[in-house]
Amino acid sequence: MQSRKQKILHEVGGRPMAAHVFEAAAAVADLPPVLVVAPGEEAIRQLFGERAVYVEQPEQLGTGHATRMAEPVLHGRSDQVLVTYGDMPLLRAETMRRMAQAQAESGAAVAMLSAIGDPGSSFGRVVRNKAGEVVEIVEVAEARQRRDATKVLAISELNVGVYCFAAGWLWDQLPALPVRQARNGQEYYLTDMIGLAVQQKQKVVAVTLDDPGEALGAGTRAELVAVEKAFRRRANDRWLAAGVTLVNPETTYIDQTVTIGQDSVIWPNTYLQGVTVIGEGCVVGPNVIIRDSQVGHGCRIEQAVVENATLADGENIGPFAHVRGHMRASI
Repeated sequence: MQSRKQKILHEVGGRPMAAHVFEAAAAVADLPPVLVVAPGEEAIRQLFGERAVYVEQPEQLGTGHATRMAEPVLHGRSDQVLVTYGDMPLLRAETMRRMAQAQAESGAAVAMLSAIGDPGSSFGRVVRNKAGEVVEIVEVAEARQRRDATKVLAISELNVGVYCFAAGWLWDQLPALPVRQARNGQEYYLTDMIGLAVQQKQKVVAVTLDDPGEALGAGTRAELVAVEKAFRRRANDRWLAAGVTLVNPETTYIDQTVTIGQDSVIWPNTYLQGVTVIGEGCVVGPNVIIRDSQVGHGCRIEQAVVENATLADGENIGPFAHVRGHMRASI
């Protein structure tokens, strides 16, 4: 990210990426989510406070090692362990629940998340046998070294890197993960748990995403743009389905914490931010910013900024007005 703040604290939809993942996990889990953090990482702790359990990973030795750091706080406390990343803000609670259900009902050692995507993707490939069973995950770099490279790289089922494990099996097998040579030294890859399961003739099941966009993560500023666009599309589609008119969704920006009443019309270049409530039958925009405000029913707001304010039913604001904390001033 080339940033002074941690990657997962960069915002998508008006909230840190990690917050979206955390809320999804908290909605599914029986226990508080466990966050694996670097030593001295206080910003994450301040974000979630006592809602989370924190464990430190003193050395960055890969995803397998990070998962092992959580063993002392989870061993013997749960039948399942779902592992995901803090930079995947589009991953839904419903998808996590599907994975947990698939693992429990099948008795598999691992339920993994897959997506159907572009064969040119850098994601690992999910290899299945003739019976349709998952038998291998092949990373792109490894695939290129294989004799069947063309065939493997043409596979469109991709490994998302999110797993739900049978807890007992996970803790027993983590110490057996092979060490791999990575760019920054030696690492333990959680992906190799799939190979261990297959070698032991344990069942591995794949849960395929209905929406491949859930697999998007943001490790760079460019990827953050793509994730933000996907997040905004999802939010806009939700409001369209709920009876809100978005005149031009491509230029409408609605944070996840916003609520909009039925039959409201949102015109282009409108930004609805923070904890904002728009009543029913409102007309908002064009060129409006509303931030952390309560807007009554039947209001009309045009070319204005409204922040930290409460508007009564039927109020007309603008054009060229700035309403702040119940105080109205011309711009």
